[in-house]
Parts: sequence; structure tokens; C-alpha cells
Amino acid sequence: MIRLPLLDPASPERFPDPRHALAEPNGLLAFGGDLSPRRLLAAYERGIFPWFNPGEPILWWSPDPRCVFDTSTLKANRSLRRALAGKDWRVSVDEAFGRVMHACAAPRQGQQGTWIGPAIVEAYASLHAQGHAHSVEVWEGDLLVGGIYGVGVGRLFCGESMFSARSGGSKLALVALAALLREWGFPLLDAQVSNPHLLGLGAHEIPREDFLAQARRLTAQPFDPAHWRQAGSRAACGFL
Repeated sequence: MIRLPLLDPASPERFPDPRHALAEPNGLLAFGGDLSPRRLLAAYERGIFPWFNPGEPILWWSPDPRCVFDTSTLKANRSLRRALAGKDWRVSVDEAFGRVMHACAAPRQGQQGTWIGPAIVEAYASLHAQGHAHSVEVWEGDLLVGGIYGVGVGRLFCGESMFSARSGGSKLALVALAALLREWGFPLLDAQVSNPHLLGLGAHEIPREDFLAQARRLTAQPFDPAHWRQAGSRAACGFL
């Protein structure tokens, strides 16, 4: 029988130590609480994130190992450059956060349902309105062809999900996000849980203890959210 701590609704900033998370399922730490901005930010500061299906209790995770990208090395490779050659695409920041979330939540081939339910959409929309959650969009004319969204705390960015409606759309969004983070002094892009697709894009795994130490250091560093508002829109070639 799995025994998990139940989060206290009256204490949104209190979480169990992530090092006490279960080994199986990997990283399951606690349940309950809520998805208020205050609780979500407290979770990300501690290397914890929510992940649950609609209709389930809120589940909180901190897996070991942790999947991350190094922004210093996450750049467009030769195949992406070839795929984008001749495409008149542009990249924007925080221009269509809600649309990116809904596109990420859409059914995908080989998957049943989605974890990005109405409660998650509403919670991260609130974070976005407060300047904590952000998106990078890829456009072909007026068509949204790719995007990624996540949460920034200090100088740590935690990626949540990405989508592609055209070949190369999500890869360009990821590379563009990494370029911005690199420019702003964010060394890590948290990808949370590894899978073959992320590893193929250049992500790698590090021990949870190492990630938590880096998260403590990076989330304590101030960062002016005005940078996101000023990032604007650029031609895709600006990130290649």
C-alpha cells in the first residue's frame, strides 16, 4: 500500500522534502492541496511539479533522476536547419499563451486523453497573468505551427509541454526558448521526466540531489519579468 502525505490546504508553501519521494512510481511525493499560484511557485522553487489526469487527486512529483537541457548546448542542428530552409516562419514570445496550452492539450496519435485538463489550464493561465508562466510560439503566417510553455522562477525555467502542427515547429520553439534563456543567464531548462524524444533532442539526466541544489541556487537569483514582455517577435532565422 502506498502512503502519501496529504498537503495542508491552509499551508500552500509547505511540501515534504523531495528526497522522500517514492522510488516507484518514481518521484511521487504527495497529493492534495490546490493549484494556486502561491503553491505552484513554492513547488517549483523546491524542484516539485504537479502531474495528474483529470478526475484524479492533485499529485506532486520530484523524480530521480531529473531530465534537463543545458541551454549552452541546445541549439539548432543541421537537420533542423535543413527542415526550416525556405520557410517564412516567425517566433514570438507570450503572444498566444492560451492557444499554446490548448494545442499541447489536444489529443495526440497513440495517446489516450491528456493530463492538461481544465484545472491545469486555469492554474497556468493565472500564473501567466501574474508574469510567471510563459510561452514561445512559432507561426507560419497566421497559423500557429508550434509552441512550448512553462514556468520561470528566478533564473530557472521549467518546461511543461510543447506541440507541433508542422514538422520542426516544436523543435524551433524549444531552440528559440533556449536561446532566450541562454541570453538571460538561465543555464538550465528543466524537462522533468525523460523520454526518448527529449533525449533525442539533447536532454540528459542528472541525479535529483544535483538538480535540487541547482534549483535552490537558480530560483534565488532575481530576474526581471520585463524581459519576457520585451522579447517580442523575430524571424525564425534569428534563432538558427
